[in-house]
Amino acid sequence: MLGRFTKGTATVRIEPVLAGSPGFKPAAPADVQAKSALAESQKAADDLLPLKVDLHRHLIDRFNLATLESASKDDILSDIRPIVRDFVRARNVPLNARELDQLTSDTADEMLGLGPIEPLLKDDTVNDILINTHERVFIERRGVIEETGIRFRDEAHLLRIVNKIVSAIGRRVDESAPMVDARLSDGSRVNIAVRPISVDGPLVSIRKFSKKPYSLERLMEMGSIRQPMVDLLRIAVQSRKSILVSGGTGSGKTTLLNALSNYISFRERLITIEDAAELQLQQPHVGRLETRPPNVEGRGEVRQRELVKNALRMRPDRIIVGEVRGEEAFDMLQAMNTGHEGSMTSIHANTPRDAISRLEQMIGMAGMPMTAESIRSQIASAIDIIVQTQRLSDGGRRVVSISEVTGMEGTVIQMQEIYQFVRRDVTADGTIIGEFRATGMRPRFAGEAATLGLHFAKDAFNPQTAL
Repeated sequence: MLGRFTKGTATVRIEPVLAGSPGFKPAAPADVQAKSALAESQKAADDLLPLKVDLHRHLIDRFNLATLESASKDDILSDIRPIVRDFVRARNVPLNARELDQLTSDTADEMLGLGPIEPLLKDDTVNDILINTHERVFIERRGVIEETGIRFRDEAHLLRIVNKIVSAIGRRVDESAPMVDARLSDGSRVNIAVRPISVDGPLVSIRKFSKKPYSLERLMEMGSIRQPMVDLLRIAVQSRKSILVSGGTGSGKTTLLNALSNYISFRERLITIEDAAELQLQQPHVGRLETRPPNVEGRGEVRQRELVKNALRMRPDRIIVGEVRGEEAFDMLQAMNTGHEGSMTSIHANTPRDAISRLEQMIGMAGMPMTAESIRSQIASAIDIIVQTQRLSDGGRRVVSISEVTGMEGTVIQMQEIYQFVRRDVTADGTIIGEFRATGMRPRFAGEAATLGLHFAKDAFNPQTAL
């Protein structure tokens, strides 16, 4: 039973604003009013975020958090309403009755949700939430990491939030299984490490799920790519060319896979395979498969390789593997070489050539009796395009290279770079200055694409001008 807090009540009187009075403004057109209301709403939400963080810290010191988990929202609302009112009054925050009710309701939702980090999950400007034990929480905003004032009451409080996350998808995290990959209800990716491998306490990393799916056009608006590069990738997808997206952690590989999938025909059947489901495919005919860790008895594990094999029996037109990490690379290449052209996957690598080398190593992990030359031949015939993404030192994400695999020459896989990002300078505040350029090489599949009615712009591959 929750302890009741009884405080004084407050009455807020709202006076109408009449035409001709000082506060009166003539009505704007509907579209202008809608945009203005949206902007004001977003600004109000941004202004209230620090208040919500401080309010939540104030509340977790006053409530029995274990009891809260079994309480209804109505019970929590009745308990925290007077506390919120007194807190706002003490801070001299000008809120009307409706705004005060909304703040109270939002706070109750946060206490029932993921606690102190709930405001960060609702903040669209935050890309990553990094919890370093219960005492410190960092965020990444626009590529820059900053510390917040958020904290959990103690380690037990943080562990309750952690267990709420993993139990929602049927997983567990404890001393016998101290690491876990999970996801939130909105698709955000979560990695958790607890004692004994995490020495000082639980470590939680949350890669937030974008509410608005990315497209290549949106990435172009953000400066990550240019129009001729977008056209090349669009034509490659529509021509059913198999694409490998390569890059480091946080460089935008999954975002790019999502954007590329927008150009796949809605008539095709797609199967996605991931460790933690996070791809946002917009097609109506999508089957999603997700790996499973072993249970408490060490049984029931389902690895990506088994999912790739199973996907081949599900009549897919294309298979999209969120990321290849091991022996499943062999089965993925086999699929690309046996009627599933146009499939896509991503891989951790610093350059396109490194991506090829890593694929060789992963295929070797499958334990198949294959020579290095036959492995490279499989790769050369399966992969058509390698897109290299990179997170630069200023926090910006760029598509720094688009290369085409052109075949084998002797025992070496041949590639030609079509587009590249060229760095020119760095400003005093660390901003990277550079430009996208064509190398002058035309893709070899341009003729094949032309037969499908897909044509490149005349000067798309002119190396003399920046894109």
